[in-house]
Amino acid sequence: MRIAYLTILISCLTINNLTAQKFDLGSWNIINLKYNINDKWSAFGELQLRSLKFYNNFHYYEYKAGFNYKVGKNVKFSLGAGSYQTYREGGNFVLPKNNNEFRIWPQVILFQSIGKLKIEQRYRAEFRFTTNGYRNRYRYRFGLSYPFGKDTKGFKPFQISASNELFFTDKEPYFERNRLLFAFNLRPSKATTIQIGYLHQFDYKINDETGRDFFQIGYFIELFKKQSSNKIIDMDIKDN
Repeated sequence: MRIAYLTILISCLTINNLTAQKFDLGSWNIINLKYNINDKWSAFGELQLRSLKFYNNFHYYEYKAGFNYKVGKNVKFSLGAGSYQTYREGGNFVLPKNNNEFRIWPQVILFQSIGKLKIEQRYRAEFRFTTNGYRNRYRYRFGLSYPFGKDTKGFKPFQISASNELFFTDKEPYFERNRLLFAFNLRPSKATTIQIGYLHQFDYKINDETGRDFFQIGYFIELFKKQSSNKIIDMDIKDN
């Protein structure tokens, strides 16, 4: 848990620095589809679109897909791949691009619960084929989530969550980014979740997508195969 304590400390330092930085709110938009094949296997696909100003100066999009495998209640493995496109600042999709990237990423997520509070730790390795050549990157995310509200359909209709993620490389300067997210999730049905959040990130000598502050909105769809015997509602912290 030493890494967890480190990420909490960096979160506090990040919050203290927010007022000292120029605040220019961008947008971070997510559409995610997850299909549960059975109790252990699931597949997903996701689209993201980001802008440096509030729904203006669009500079980034990505699309990715992959598979998840639940080892048990507290461990989940994933393997994903996708395209990540970054444009220059100063307008909408300004050319030439800053980065044209294909990425493959395995990850493992560990879960713990204390009452209704869920603790999540995510470890991800990224194998990146970029405009500037091949690069490695490693990410660690520590998150907390709490579902609440009247349980009328087999799940809680609301959830609040907070997470902080650290980005590292195997080359100097090693540390690249810190990403902090606060989010509120509304689940109107078993199959859909709407997420609204605020995301702040600090970049240090990074060569891809930039931006400090984002209004985040996501729409997550989760489908189940009819033969699935255990239709457990996924209340994990949503990916980004």
